[in-house]
Amino acid sequence: MRVQSLTLVAASAALLAPATFPVAPPEPLPDPPARIQPPGAPDRAGLLRADRSEVRIGPVPRSAAEQPAPPPSRARPETRVGARPKRSGGDGPVRAADLLARVRECEPVSAGRYRSDAGAPADIPVCGTRDAVYWKADLDVDCDGRTGDRCNIRTDPHFSPATAYTESDGRPLDAERLPYVVVPGPSDTWDHRADDIRGGSVAAVVHGDRVRYAVVGDVGPRDLIGEASYAAARSLGIPADPQGGGVASDVTYIVFKDTEVEPIEDTTAAERAGERLARKFLDGD
Repeated sequence: MRVQSLTLVAASAALLAPATFPVAPPEPLPDPPARIQPPGAPDRAGLLRADRSEVRIGPVPRSAAEQPAPPPSRARPETRVGARPKRSGGDGPVRAADLLARVRECEPVSAGRYRSDAGAPADIPVCGTRDAVYWKADLDVDCDGRTGDRCNIRTDPHFSPATAYTESDGRPLDAERLPYVVVPGPSDTWDHRADDIRGGSVAAVVHGDRVRYAVVGDVGPRDLIGEASYAAARSLGIPADPQGGGVASDVTYIVFKDTEVEPIEDTTAAERAGERLARKFLDGD
């Protein structure tokens, strides 16, 4: 798996001090489920994760004078998703096959291509339509954020106690409970902000015949793509062990422009909005 993603800003070394972790180690965990290893697929344990770029340590407040100017927006006014969004009409849940058919063609919005892991070929473009951006990649497990039974320094040697975006109370996101996806850090290849993608943007993640809805919750290395939280991996039936889990390919990420779940940790709002936005995406141009 890949070493967890870089932050958008510098953070103090105090975030990584031993005081940020529990005084007593958590109770021993049962052995993780066996990893899915398709024939011919590379072994993703250990080395790939260690090859990721520097560890993410979360955002640090900055003065207004230090804030970088946002890139020009290419999209429409945003849609904010409250705690009680309404469901739109439709004949049952959106199917994975329909979403995959919708994103079969690619109109690139990225100036170049991304790697799935350090050392892998740079062959993954970010594609876009009027309403969404999307890419097809692997899934590496992001376990950063709040310390839990499954996500901590003992289960994940590269664990960081922070995420690029935070919950409404200012605490880091909980990767064990919140399905979220990771976007690459802004670069000349692609700047997600220019497509009105932000923390809390609604995403549909597709693997096999499953569609699950999530939010944008973290920012990763500028040259890598294909990462989601422990909770997102579990919801898709993908082994969620932060060291040996994930899947090597065939995960599609669709992030809807101009959307934002508030508060970001409201999973019910994300699921309801995701279903509505996915159906709209299927009916779009």
